[in-house]
Amino acid sequence: MKFLGRPPLSGPDRISAKRALRSFLPPPTVRAVINFRLFGISVTVHPIFWLTLALIGGALSGISTKMELLALALFILAGFLSILVHEMGHALTIRHYRLPTEIVLQAFGGYATHPAGVLTRLQSFLVTAAGPGIQLLLGVAALLVFWYAPLPDTPIRFFLLDLVWVSFVWAILNCFPIYPLDGGRMLESILGPRRIRAVFLTGLVTAALLGLAAVALSEPFMAIFMGLFAWQNWKSLQQTPSR
Repeated sequence: MKFLGRPPLSGPDRISAKRALRSFLPPPTVRAVINFRLFGISVTVHPIFWLTLALIGGALSGISTKMELLALALFILAGFLSILVHEMGHALTIRHYRLPTEIVLQAFGGYATHPAGVLTRLQSFLVTAAGPGIQLLLGVAALLVFWYAPLPDTPIRFFLLDLVWVSFVWAILNCFPIYPLDGGRMLESILGPRRIRAVFLTGLVTAALLGLAAVALSEPFMAIFMGLFAWQNWKSLQQTPSR
């Protein structure tokens, strides 16, 4: 789901910001962003999304053979499919409530948009839960195909294993009660806006504990990831007045 951001600029500030951005952006003829429609829903994929998947897939450790390059490509493809299904679960549920939506895939995942302040707490919970729910189903389906389909040892089997791994890990990670992950947003729907400080505090503690566990297990990437979430929840907690 969509991360919180600063309010949009207006008037002269917006014009100045646009002029400043033009000096850093590539010419309009360069199309690094991918756009397509699926089930009538607009999907945008930013270049940083592919880079993130490549880093998670082991690009930093070095690619020296064609088999390693193929393995990385299969992982990126599996990650793209799994995360797209995750966000499509959000988007299709949003559209079930007759609201406009679009999907954006960017660094460390993506989000499905919808108008703010329209969904009830129950609807918001169901929209959020639909993402990891359908992703887990995809992982189970891929695992069953891997187990029971008479497939030889081909890249298809490696792809299925990657699809199982990404689907289960991504869905389970998203269900931890850390804002703004799906688990944190589901907790927000359960507790309501009056207890948003409890949501941020839970996210801070959970992210800090997972970060320490990652350090103990020598998982620096996950430790940094959880550290960023802990910092974000700490800042949100400081900026939210007590009721």
